[in-house]
Amino acid sequence: MASSSSSSSVSVTFTTSTPYPLPSQKYMLPISWKRFHLSQLINKALSLAQPIPFDFLVRGELLRSGLGDWCAKNGVGIDEETLEIEYIESVMPPKKMGDMPHEDWVSGVSCGIPGHFLTASYDGSIRLFDYSQNLKLSDVLHSAPITSVCVIPTFEDASSSSHLIATSSHDSFAQITQVTLPSLSSASSSSATEVKPLSKLVLHTAPLSSVSSNSSGTHLLTSSWDGLIGVWDTSVPSTDEVPEEQTERKKKRKLASTDDNVGAPKRKGPTAVLRSHTARVSKVVFGGETAGNNGNENVAISCGFDSTVRKWDVERGVCTHTITASEKPFLDLALSRDGHVALAASTDRTVTLYDIRISSSASLASTSSGSFFHPSTPSCINTGSSASLHTSAISTSNQHQIITGAYDGIVRLWDMRSMGGAIATFNLSEAKKEQGGGGGKKKVLCVDWDLQKGIVGVGAEGGLEVWKI
Repeated sequence: MASSSSSSSVSVTFTTSTPYPLPSQKYMLPISWKRFHLSQLINKALSLAQPIPFDFLVRGELLRSGLGDWCAKNGVGIDEETLEIEYIESVMPPKKMGDMPHEDWVSGVSCGIPGHFLTASYDGSIRLFDYSQNLKLSDVLHSAPITSVCVIPTFEDASSSSHLIATSSHDSFAQITQVTLPSLSSASSSSATEVKPLSKLVLHTAPLSSVSSNSSGTHLLTSSWDGLIGVWDTSVPSTDEVPEEQTERKKKRKLASTDDNVGAPKRKGPTAVLRSHTARVSKVVFGGETAGNNGNENVAISCGFDSTVRKWDVERGVCTHTITASEKPFLDLALSRDGHVALAASTDRTVTLYDIRISSSASLASTSSGSFFHPSTPSCINTGSSASLHTSAISTSNQHQIITGAYDGIVRLWDMRSMGGAIATFNLSEAKKEQGGGGGKKKVLCVDWDLQKGIVGVGAEGGLEVWKI
């Protein structure tokens, strides 16, 4: 494989975190070689029975040209340096699996109930679909648009048909609800999904933007346009902890008798309130250096319209670190699977990476490379951790991958090690031209990712789309 002329070849070593390592040695490869040739080399050197396509990372950038072109572009002397190239398994083009229409925008989606998609909509309803796209549940939970939904881990038997979910809404409340699916062992065709509101979380005075659970299911976090973050335990009180407002009492007297309120959800107060943001809080999640492990659930990460990402000590109720960006109102937030990096989507059409382990902010995105920059505003981020809170379920093949959705109707898959562009994209179908509307691409509002099955649920204007990665 070596060339007779040193000027037409380059010295290369290979590394990988895949199950297909090469022996540690140097290779002299023609500078004209591209991804296809390198992939063939790996397959032949390992004598793989079934060919596996690979992609290649050179100094944090996906190789999209020949080796010589890359060296010339980056000022690397092919006669003096040895390139260290990391190879990863290629991602095949995503395939659309189904479309589940809704009457209004889908603002929240969760894969947290095995074999199902749970959606939340601007019509105040939640819906549950199985992976065969059958509607198993549709129920109104809020009197205003729901902004997010999450499944609260209960760690019951895997065959348990009962699940706890949390929703946040523009009605200024969050709610804990029990959803009970028909038992798989039940032969009765009359069995139906049951929905029972348990607790109404009372704190905020403005629309809520998000609700999220810790990995043990013991606590929730809520964020709101009022600039506050609420901390809640998930226990259901036997009586109301927070009295009703006088206006609510008068309205209830007009609409319902006392007996009708016996099964109403109990009004629950927060265990703590986190105050530091000076504008709307867009998102808050539990996390930290060991995100997904119960040992570090005392840490929370938030972002907001005040152009800050904040780290919190939940137990003490104080902000321990603030990352301030200039004129970057943040819309959404997610943590890398190891909990070391916060990814924040902003109205300046970027998704910026911040190392939350260190005292000073560290934007890992390059402003000149175009990586993690979107043609349209990115609306949501997902690393797959919300659909699978147990880190043991995460494979090394996709541990560096993230998904973003944007208002241009495109969902993008990125590798955090490469700042050169998305490794895969999938376009949502065109929105229907309603009376007086213009049609066009559906705006993406939310995404969730079932890592084990490689399925992505995409919530957008008018419905849910399901894609296979």
